[in-house]
Amino acid sequence: MPNPERERLVEEKVVPVVEETAVVYKERVVTDRVRLHKRVHETQEALDIPVQTESLEVERVPLGHWVEAPPAIRTEGDTTVYPVVEEVLVVEKRLRLVEEVRVTRHRETRHVRKQVALRHEEVTVEHDPDKATGRDAGT
Repeated sequence: MPNPERERLVEEKVVPVVEETAVVYKERVVTDRVRLHKRVHETQEALDIPVQTESLEVERVPLGHWVEAPPAIRTEGDTTVYPVVEEVLVVEKRLRLVEEVRVTRHRETRHVRKQVALRHEEVTVEHDPDKATGRDAGT
């Protein structure tokens, strides 16, 4: 009688398994070289800028009026009037308007022309075909 375990061993076959692997690597290759040239150009531009100046004119106007109370500061157009009072001792105390100081505002707009230098850069690219076939020295 044949042994079933033994028969089973004989029927089994060993099959080798083969595996392929890929190896990938990188290499730097110079395909082109360029040379850059940079130039700075300067042009003169005329500026026309409005410049506003303001000046004050001070005028003293003597008055000598008697008043009951100090007058308030007031504005007449571009002129601001600052009243100046003094107390004078008499049998009774009264206010006398001594003078007014008038400050007038004058505005003037003028154009100022000035030459200024403006710069801009220009870059040109030059291909160097003789150097394009070798490998990069850094690899």
